[in-house]
Amino acid sequence: MDLQLDGKRVLITGGSKGIGFACAEVLADEGCELILVARDAITLDTAAGAIRNRHQVPVRAIAADLSNEEAIQKVSAEAGEIDILINNAGAIPPGDLLAVDDVTWRSAWDLKVFGYISLARAFYPQMKTRKSGVILNIIGSAGEKMNPDYIAGSSGNAALMAFTRALGKSAPADGIRVVGINPGSTGTARMEMLQRDRAQRQLGDAERWRELSNTLPFGRAGLPEEIAWAAAFLVSPRSGYTSGAVLTVNGGA
Repeated sequence: MDLQLDGKRVLITGGSKGIGFACAEVLADEGCELILVARDAITLDTAAGAIRNRHQVPVRAIAADLSNEEAIQKVSAEAGEIDILINNAGAIPPGDLLAVDDVTWRSAWDLKVFGYISLARAFYPQMKTRKSGVILNIIGSAGEKMNPDYIAGSSGNAALMAFTRALGKSAPADGIRVVGINPGSTGTARMEMLQRDRAQRQLGDAERWRELSNTLPFGRAGLPEEIAWAAAFLVSPRSGYTSGAVLTVNGGA
């Protein structure tokens, strides 16, 4: 199926690895022009170069820490006009209420929760002027399950789900769509970190983290590409009547 994305300008945060990088690969294959944003300039440049060489599409890299407003404005100014914004940056640490201190909780939300909101606010006006644009928030299924051992992440993801649905309800009046994806367990470095924490708590040995995948649907974690393929459809004109929706991709867990 032609997703009608050829030539679209897409900005992806957290685009140097994991789900963000997978989204970049899939959208590059669809002919999109990419702007990748991440904190680590070296990893980011390597990722951008790899996609550029494989897919022969324009790929720009902007190194920025999206947990502060100054960086948000820098990215907005350097990126210029975009057709699609994919918010993906952020990694909220595990822990229950007493394990996650105020500094950790706030810094994690500054990047993922307020980072998503601030970037949407930064790019929304240009999309509104053109009466065209898509914002996709990669959130996380912990916002549905309310895990007390991942309380900062569950709370933050739930907030982003509400943000996506609220903005997605009003955005069509401006010609804009706002959608979200809640990935379940997905085979990334991030998942390994969370599974190690869970294995330590439940099995008494972080090195046994791979055993936890045996209980997942289909006996495995999802693939980053499986999230990316869903993302490509949601941001495409083929999904042009979808806004305010959050798609859960967790194998049916």
